[in-house]
Amino acid sequence: MKITRSIRVSRKQLAAHKLRTALALLGIVIGVSAVIIMVAIGNGAQEQVLSKIEAMGTNLLIINAGQVQKSAGRQQIRGTVTTLTLDDVEAIGRGCSAVNAAAPLQSKKMQVKFGNLSTNTTIVGTTAEFQKIRNFHVATGAFFTDEENLASRRAAVLGRSVVKNLFEGSNPVGETIRVGKVTFEVIGVMESKGVDLNGFDQDDQIFIPIRTALRRVFNLPYINTINLQATSAETMGRAVTQINEVLRDRHRLTKQQKPDDFTIQNQADLLEAQRETTDTFTMLIGSIAGISLLVGGIGILAIMLIAIRERTNEIGLRMAVGASRKDIMTQFVIEASILGVGGGLVGILLGILGAFFVRIGTSWAVSISPDSVGLAFGFSLLVGLFFGVYPARRASLLDPVTALRNE
Repeated sequence: MKITRSIRVSRKQLAAHKLRTALALLGIVIGVSAVIIMVAIGNGAQEQVLSKIEAMGTNLLIINAGQVQKSAGRQQIRGTVTTLTLDDVEAIGRGCSAVNAAAPLQSKKMQVKFGNLSTNTTIVGTTAEFQKIRNFHVATGAFFTDEENLASRRAAVLGRSVVKNLFEGSNPVGETIRVGKVTFEVIGVMESKGVDLNGFDQDDQIFIPIRTALRRVFNLPYINTINLQATSAETMGRAVTQINEVLRDRHRLTKQQKPDDFTIQNQADLLEAQRETTDTFTMLIGSIAGISLLVGGIGILAIMLIAIRERTNEIGLRMAVGASRKDIMTQFVIEASILGVGGGLVGILLGILGAFFVRIGTSWAVSISPDSVGLAFGFSLLVGLFFGVYPARRASLLDPVTALRNE
């Protein structure tokens, strides 16, 4: 009953000083809404990055010829490495039980012509397994088969950007294009994949059979990449071990001191690294936004101290008629809590609306997390209590006689 009466009194006191109460609430509102918006932006960025990694394929392993080194924050292979061959792909398929599928890959930027139009695009030599491993799908027509690859057929499957540049959006299936000096029949068009993590347009590619690419287009006996799919997420580690053993044996790297002439990239490791990075980013911007909550708490502290000074006579009178120090302290803690809860609720509403407008007004991905909403609200309540306890205790320690004499 006392709590209910204290809440009613607190509401009347706060309503009696609307401007002062609004200013105290403002800091909490800004803090809570800022936390929700910033964390929503961070979560959206994380989901976008992780979805792009997962779109690369399921249980994906990528073997690159040579050692991958980081330069200017990006992974690069120094020099031309000729150690990977089509025979390596076949050996991995035979000797690695944890590998479900393998697709060789060799690519090069080249000029492609159709009639009087031309464009520079990436020519990718691969096999039919590439579709399954890398989640690429044909929208129109068909992808070349293993039989067509063995026969070195001059067949091409175009990405959406190539269709736009060469055919101005019309259906190219059945038409003939020229890659370098070699003509190819267009047999299909891929579904749109968009931009990958490195900013590369995955739709600006032309896929041709790997044997045709090596013999007729690139004139090379080697490949630079092998895309692999492990049998399951649990066997990815075992697949890496098996692949390493097969390739070291084939490349005559049997002595332990000899370094690998290839690099195996694990999609699971990439996912974990990106998740840790985005988690750190989200925590950082959330913490920065949380500072405004502390500023709001200082505002509550100032308002409560002013209220105590103005209501010294009231405090003395209540204590004179029987109110205990605990009652006085409870009264002011409740007032501070109302400010924290009220600011938290309004801040949640504005934070959700703000995140919604950010999503509409920008190209950023935004994802509101219930955990961040709950955390922001809980922190606002904690701030109200924390910065309300000192003024409340100070009020409860006032001497009743001195308080009654105060003007």
